[in-house]
Amino acid sequence: MLRQNRKAGTLFAMDKITQTARYRQSLIHYAQKNGVTAAAIRYRTYRQYIYRRMKRYDGTLQSLEDHSHRPQSHPNQHKPEEIKLIDDMRRRNPNAGLVVFWVKLRQRGYSRSISGLYRFLRKRGQMALASPYSNKQKLSFSTGKAPILSTYPLCQAMIL
Repeated sequence: MLRQNRKAGTLFAMDKITQTARYRQSLIHYAQKNGVTAAAIRYRTYRQYIYRRMKRYDGTLQSLEDHSHRPQSHPNQHKPEEIKLIDDMRRRNPNAGLVVFWVKLRQRGYSRSISGLYRFLRKRGQMALASPYSNKQKLSFSTGKAPILSTYPLCQAMIL
């Protein structure tokens, strides 16, 4: 990508990644000529960094660029059989709470912890739906009717 230098008005074709790689290349060449300790002093870095860069360097600028820090694999992720079991059980038990759902899964061979199941369900948006009974008004035991709150400001007692 060509950019124009504001002061000189010239075009140059270096971006930040290329500049970083060239800086590291000059560091490695200096270390090969004058030693790692001298390079560490001159470039104000530590020797272990120079050794690591020299180990990766194969003569190309691409070998000096930063690598991805993303893990290549995730060995503890849920297996396809466990995912299928969770999906099937959640389809049959959409309102089951976390603990009840986990116990039912354990009875069918699920071996992970409840916190692992919680993270999995939350990540996939499969947490329990609201119970159809949670929003209903509770009935009074004595009359079978819902309690009525007094609207008179001085009397905050419940009228049954």
